[in-house]
Amino acid sequence: MKKIYVGNLPWSTGDEDLNDLFSSYGQVVSARVITDRDTGRSRGFGFVEMADDGAADEAISELNDKDHGGRPLRVNEALDRGRRPPGGPRRD
Repeated sequence: MKKIYVGNLPWSTGDEDLNDLFSSYGQVVSARVITDRDTGRSRGFGFVEMADDGAADEAISELNDKDHGGRPLRVNEALDRGRRPPGGPRRD
């Protein structure tokens, strides 16, 4: 199973839309658009888990930089929280 990051989503994209976008490449285990916990509005990115690594790789290759709702998608393999590159908020 492979987890995929999908960025630059149109604000109107929901979980079902994300599932539909990836299901033509193979079995989608889960698809979730990340929302702001205070407002409930989309944060413009989400995650998809696909059952087959080969199908996930094909989806990444085909959908990265593809126009979706007037925006070029950013699609790549999601990094585990422990494998993310350094950066982010500083805690001095």
